[in-house]
Amino acid sequence: MPKAQEISRKWYIIDAANRPLGRTAAAAAAILRGKHKVDFAPHVDCGDHVIIINAEKAILTGKKLEKKFYRHHSGWVGGLKEIRYDHLMRENPEKAMMLAVKGMLPDNTLGRKALTRVRIYKGEQHNNQAQNPTAWTL
Repeated sequence: MPKAQEISRKWYIIDAANRPLGRTAAAAAAILRGKHKVDFAPHVDCGDHVIIINAEKAILTGKKLEKKFYRHHSGWVGGLKEIRYDHLMRENPEKAMMLAVKGMLPDNTLGRKALTRVRIYKGEQHNNQAQNPTAWTL
């Protein structure tokens, strides 16, 4: 069983260019949880760091760009806010990718801790070269 102080964390980089948004997010979520490791335990935070580049070039299949919405509510009467995914991918593709990754992580303290280890960049440039990330192929 892995212990918290014995876990070594690596850095992986995922290129989202011309790949489905959901498949990229699923691969990132699996790495963040540590499911690719042989000593994976669901109750221990044993995941690695993930860098996602080219988030603006990720694709949505079918008619999701026109039919899919991101909705949130302010808590007030009539406070439903919604934005279509074609607008979200054009204006803020990092948020669309973050929402996809967040939805694939567990809704508990382990998931919230894992979400702090993901870095998402719109283009190809990132500022994590010092960590020597390894390329992750989907």
